[in-house]
Amino acid sequence: MQKQTKILYADQKQDVATAASLIQQGKIVAVPTETVYGLAADARNINAVKQIFTIKNRPVYHPLIVHIASFEQLSQWAKNIPATAAVLAEHFWPGPLTMLLQKHDQVSDIITGGLTTIAVRVPANTALLDILSRLNTGVAAPSTNPHKRISPTTAAHVLSGLSGTIDAVLDGGPCSVGVESTIVDLTQETITILRPGPITQDMLQAVLKVPVQAPAGHAEHVPGNMKSHYQPYTKSSLMNAQQIKDCISLQENKALQFGIMHYSDLPTNLYAHVHTLKLSKNKAEYSARMYEALHQLDALQLDRILIETPPAEDCWHDIADRLSKACATEK
Repeated sequence: MQKQTKILYADQKQDVATAASLIQQGKIVAVPTETVYGLAADARNINAVKQIFTIKNRPVYHPLIVHIASFEQLSQWAKNIPATAAVLAEHFWPGPLTMLLQKHDQVSDIITGGLTTIAVRVPANTALLDILSRLNTGVAAPSTNPHKRISPTTAAHVLSGLSGTIDAVLDGGPCSVGVESTIVDLTQETITILRPGPITQDMLQAVLKVPVQAPAGHAEHVPGNMKSHYQPYTKSSLMNAQQIKDCISLQENKALQFGIMHYSDLPTNLYAHVHTLKLSKNKAEYSARMYEALHQLDALQLDRILIETPPAEDCWHDIADRLSKACATEK
């Protein structure tokens, strides 16, 4: 049975209070963060948390991130917290950094996918921080989209994927960062990035004054660590600028319709069968628009989307990670 999804507005205090009340009642509310919209449930209410997995069709072994209002609440969710956590919180919280720690004994295995670790962060979104303060607890909040599909950075994206399955969406406008948080493992002596994000390896090392590992791949169960993820329904491919030119040129006289997401100068306006979206060469601006562009092209029901390979610099590592998974063929 479908629900009537309420639309609330983050700039209305009463609507923020309503969102907090719904979550407190065990309801599921899509909330804005600076990264992507999150599917929020009271992390102490296990029946509510279970709904997240059902709504998203998410595997139960895939752990959730718990969002809290401040570093002072961290000890309610994690134990054996190292000194590095306080240093990172001072510099990057509120913000797009998630810490992986040993979970507190009272935390349900439902949240952690049966693991002994927990992923926690303090989001940099005024409305969500208001909700967290009102609740005085954490909320589990994975991205508000069907499992493995494009992450939502606007309320419209949320409604296009999950309208009728959630109780409300709190519309806070477009997400300012637009890419999921960095996940950093603090459970071992060596600090390791398990999911690249806006907080880069260089940024972490500058603050911690110790080496931080950033492996190209790993087998840890953390949010986003699947070979295919963040995917449009339209078949998508990563290509450099020349490969894109060659591909659309070869298809000029065929019936296939292409979508192109690029930042280099390409003569794509010469072809009637090509729909183009040019993004900024500035990484922060590209990041903020990336998922929006993928949603826009996917909605056109094209035959194929061609995405220009991002630059190889460290600060683009999270973009490269998301796009490689968006274009992966392994399910």
